[in-house]
Amino acid sequence: MKRYEELAESIAKSIRDEVFRGGEKLPSVREVSTLKGVSASTVFKAYYLLEARGLITTRARSGYYVNNSIKKLKPLDVTKTEEVGPHQEVDVSELVFEVMEATRSQGCVPLGAAFPSPLLYPFDRLAKMMAHSVQKMDPWCTVEYLGPGDSELRRQIALRYRIDGINIPLDEIVVTNGALEALNLCLSAITRPGDTVLIESPTFYAALQSIEKRGLKAVEVPGHPVTGIDLDLMEQTILKHQPTACWIMTTFQNPLGSSMPDANKKRLVEILKKYQLPLIEDDVYGELYFDEKRPTPTKFYDDEGLILHCSSFSKTLAPGYRVGWVSAGRFAKKVQRLKLSTTHTTSIPVQQTIANYLAKGGYDRHLRQLRHTLSLQQLCYFNSVERHFPEETRISKPHGGYFFWIELPQKVDVLKIHRAALEHGISIAPGPIFSAQRQYKNYIRLNYGHEWDEKVDAAIATLGTLIMNQLTG
Repeated sequence: MKRYEELAESIAKSIRDEVFRGGEKLPSVREVSTLKGVSASTVFKAYYLLEARGLITTRARSGYYVNNSIKKLKPLDVTKTEEVGPHQEVDVSELVFEVMEATRSQGCVPLGAAFPSPLLYPFDRLAKMMAHSVQKMDPWCTVEYLGPGDSELRRQIALRYRIDGINIPLDEIVVTNGALEALNLCLSAITRPGDTVLIESPTFYAALQSIEKRGLKAVEVPGHPVTGIDLDLMEQTILKHQPTACWIMTTFQNPLGSSMPDANKKRLVEILKKYQLPLIEDDVYGELYFDEKRPTPTKFYDDEGLILHCSSFSKTLAPGYRVGWVSAGRFAKKVQRLKLSTTHTTSIPVQQTIANYLAKGGYDRHLRQLRHTLSLQQLCYFNSVERHFPEETRISKPHGGYFFWIELPQKVDVLKIHRAALEHGISIAPGPIFSAQRQYKNYIRLNYGHEWDEKVDAAIATLGTLIMNQLTG
């Protein structure tokens, strides 16, 4: 990261933390230059970068100011769901497929996409490492690594766990075709058709699709946009509905953006132990944090092997390579056998490429740059939503990941907004796809993982207009 980018990130963080508030004048170029011990040119470049991203503005003969939105949107407080819903069959796939198909075109502004921009990842370096891996590959590894996966990749994953203070034996780790296969294997390992699965509300729509596909029932427990699933209601739900398993995203939850505090994660594990209830922990966004350190996975507190911890390199390093994994605890052997009986193994050359990158490619350096970029983009998108959406709008502001969860005025029908936006070449993710009960009819999920530019700002302005037209029509 260049010096002016580091300075821009420092100032952006101060804006994010409201040390510098909307409309407030920033220190002069000379003041920053003296305070930080950098050249005036470096300060100018940092200010130009922040201005290009919509975070600050310049006033002739006056200086630089934090961009002052017309209004100040309120943060999300609690979701509108305050009671546990019934346990029920799930039927969301058609609606999900309709939304997903709308995000595939490069010409579409992908505010509804599930992935950040592919331009954020080191594909050139990965390609070079793949060429090397293919040349050096031992033919016998195509047989030896069936089931659990490449031993060096599993060792590198175990080392990443060790950084977080979690000691995971290699034979507990199963490499999969992305996190989604890991999650599906886990669900198959711990449930049978007709069982009930406890999930958050709102929840990741792929969880609903997996439950639907297996003939399972879902029971939804509301989540808080800051602290995650309501643990009191969760325990009441366990007693009432007797679920067989839980599927929870404890860090940078999709779509809420919530992250459970450590105390809540400890209590969650106590509840799991009390009822001997396995948890599928979906942790694909844990490395995309904006604060000083990575949030602790709930797996850290698991001493009975009840947590099946799933993650992936798709969001952090190599989208499209489809390399994920699960640390499956007491269920590892069953997950391994299911993997062997379905897809046998994940591509060996791809596994070895990722292992080589983790060992030699500068993964942590790449992650720092990725987090830096996402945190700046979050501010740009947030500022644009503030300018263009109705004053009654409420919005989450997560400390990681790349999604906002946005509550629009009660009268708004987001499915109509979704279809109207597509006519303008804009995708959004409407709230009903995140609920088995098709709730959240006035909520949307918005992706800020794509490069900020005038086209994105114009798309958000168009969304704001569509919303206002529906309110006044």
